[in-house]
Amino acid sequence: NAILYGGIIVYPTDTLYGFGVDARNETAIKRLNKIKGRSAPISVIAPNSNTVLSWADITYEDWEMVKKYLRGPTTIILPVKKGIIHPSIMGEDGTLGIRIPAHPFGPKLCDKLGFPITTTSVNRSGQEPFNDPDEIIAEFDGEFDLLIDDGALPQSSGSTIYKLEKSKLKVIRP
Repeated sequence: NAILYGGIIVYPTDTLYGFGVDARNETAIKRLNKIKGRSAPISVIAPNSNTVLSWADITYEDWEMVKKYLRGPTTIILPVKKGIIHPSIMGEDGTLGIRIPAHPFGPKLCDKLGFPITTTSVNRSGQEPFNDPDEIIAEFDGEFDLLIDDGALPQSSGSTIYKLEKSKLKVIRP
């Protein structure tokens, strides 16, 4: 598997194609940031809500609220325990964006691997995301290791992003 060897994959989600690397691998993360032309926190995919609960550093009451939103085209930024992912993709406040896409590929892959992979749109910083495998290959040929082709996806602006703050979910990106 390309991910195990520090590779970058392009894979379909329920919103956009995503760049995926082992979220614990600093070298792979640096390579991904170079392609995108930025270095910012990067969200990850989780296989299921039980895994998210094991990563999160939140109260049970907060979890009861969060889990209702944690599905489909939604990313939730939560405080997480140390050691889950490489610190370079976390927010400055020890948070991590997490999602469980409705498209089965990412969650199933994370379940098999036993660790999170990154999920960030396939584009260079400041550009519109690519949603057609032919366009992705034309733009990024040779910069990634594997493309999981699920055909052209419908245009999307990506997932809705929430951040857990003071036991409330604040909308970061509608």
